[in-house]
Amino acid sequence: MTMYAALLRGINVGGHKKVPMAELRALLTDLGFERVRTHLQSGNAVFDSDHGDEDSLAAEISTALAKHFGFAVDVLVRDGDYLRAVAEACPYPADTLEAKQLHVTYFSESVRPERFAAVDPSAYAPEDFKLGDRALYLYAPEGLGRSKLADALARPSVLKGTVATSRNWNTVLKLVELTDD
Repeated sequence: MTMYAALLRGINVGGHKKVPMAELRALLTDLGFERVRTHLQSGNAVFDSDHGDEDSLAAEISTALAKHFGFAVDVLVRDGDYLRAVAEACPYPADTLEAKQLHVTYFSESVRPERFAAVDPSAYAPEDFKLGDRALYLYAPEGLGRSKLADALARPSVLKGTVATSRNWNTVLKLVELTDD
């Protein structure tokens, strides 16, 4: 069995795409996953599975969500080892920052630096970003909600069809902890 985290994008925000966590847990259990747990109301679930890979599990969950709730939800699935590696590779001094200042955006695929060539980090200083393995680390001293750099990084011209979903540093660490069990 492998422990995974499912990261749902864009649910329970401003009353749109409501996915109650109890229903999400039930849906994942009905799919045959074990030790299903959720974290917060923003679409974080962990589970054990002995079948599939990250992409096939994400597609399975996304299909089940659309069928159950009647709307599409982008889902990324990552195993615990990957989540731990992303946390350990953080290029910023995470232990000295507030959770609202540091975020990780997980991508559905590897992204090359060239995709972000049009975004000049110096124009957004002191905000900054660094790329990792299917992830982007964002330092936003005033928080994600006030980050102009986050807006620039999220433009469709930058993402070009790649699914992306962000989590603050506390959630990044909690998902590592939950998938370590």
